[in-house]
Amino acid sequence: MTADDRRRGRLKVFLGAAAGVGKTFAMLGEARDLKAAGVDVVIGYLEPHGRRATEDRSAGLEVAPRRIARVQGRPFTEMDTDWLLQRRPHLCLVDELAHSNHLGGRHAKRWQDVEELLDAGIDVFTTVNIQHLESLNDKVYEITGVRVRETFPDRLLHEADEVVLVDLPPDALRERIAQGRVYAPDKVRSALTNFFRTDNLMALRTLALREVAEQEERHLLDPGQAKDELAKTLSERVMVCIDGRPNSIELVRRAARLARRAGGPLYVLHIEPENEREPEGVHEVVEAAERLGYQLGAAVLRRVGDVAETVVSAAEELGITQIVLGESHRPRWRELVGQSIIARILRETDGVDVHIIADKRGRPASTATSGPSD
Repeated sequence: MTADDRRRGRLKVFLGAAAGVGKTFAMLGEARDLKAAGVDVVIGYLEPHGRRATEDRSAGLEVAPRRIARVQGRPFTEMDTDWLLQRRPHLCLVDELAHSNHLGGRHAKRWQDVEELLDAGIDVFTTVNIQHLESLNDKVYEITGVRVRETFPDRLLHEADEVVLVDLPPDALRERIAQGRVYAPDKVRSALTNFFRTDNLMALRTLALREVAEQEERHLLDPGQAKDELAKTLSERVMVCIDGRPNSIELVRRAARLARRAGGPLYVLHIEPENEREPEGVHEVVEAAERLGYQLGAAVLRRVGDVAETVVSAAEELGITQIVLGESHRPRWRELVGQSIIARILRETDGVDVHIIADKRGRPASTATSGPSD
């Protein structure tokens, strides 16, 4: 097979509003599942920033050797693109897409290395924050007062095969930083009082949500579609919430049919508990439902936090008009007093149609979870 016949690799971007939301953790989790399924996975470059949970998540994955670059006598490690091109894994994990390489490598920017891997037919998972998008550089400076020096071209995000928004509400991210789970203790106070102020995080989060939404809208619209059709096409927005139950894939299919009939975009939302481990088997079901969502043209969102609160806030931010949920499995008496997650969502959403899909199989005890349909 010649280079001309070789397929281009697929690019999946794990996008976040800021450092610490869990992009690398999410990327590694999916990569581990793929490796367990027999996919040849190599970590091209990982930057755990000393976070033990991230380091533990990478255990068992092959790690590529690093290229050593010396600047004024000081050694710096970089991704060894030459080695990766020779090794040719099926999937390569590349952290921090917008990173600037030190001298001596094939390219000045890591995103250029990623493009070469893709051209060689290697699939790539990568992570990046919204403030590194080139077109938003001035906007981010206006919001935060910080001029981001490392950027990557918009076309990489627009041409990506999949974009996963790894989301964390500002208060939850600030709490994670305060606990020393993102930065070293001596940097926590500076981070919280400068870049990671609540107002900054809210604005960056809005930019990230908007970028993902606009990208999906670009995919939905024909390039020649008249502008006066835009409002009609996007008048309905459907969001389906999945939690890892066996009927998660069915929920995505039902929501996709609703979105197709309404002529609007589809969003697939999975919410992970903040300080709670999801039961065994949930992750695999969620991944399968997300993959189906991608195939059906959906934007896939992942968030951490309170389920009902997160569903309501996502609906408000994205302008959702229809929400698809699985039926509740809480005791009937709790339903009657309005304590279920579904009851809260119905109470706190205004002007949104909520579709409750019956689960004929019920919830097996082994997969009980605190997902969106509770």
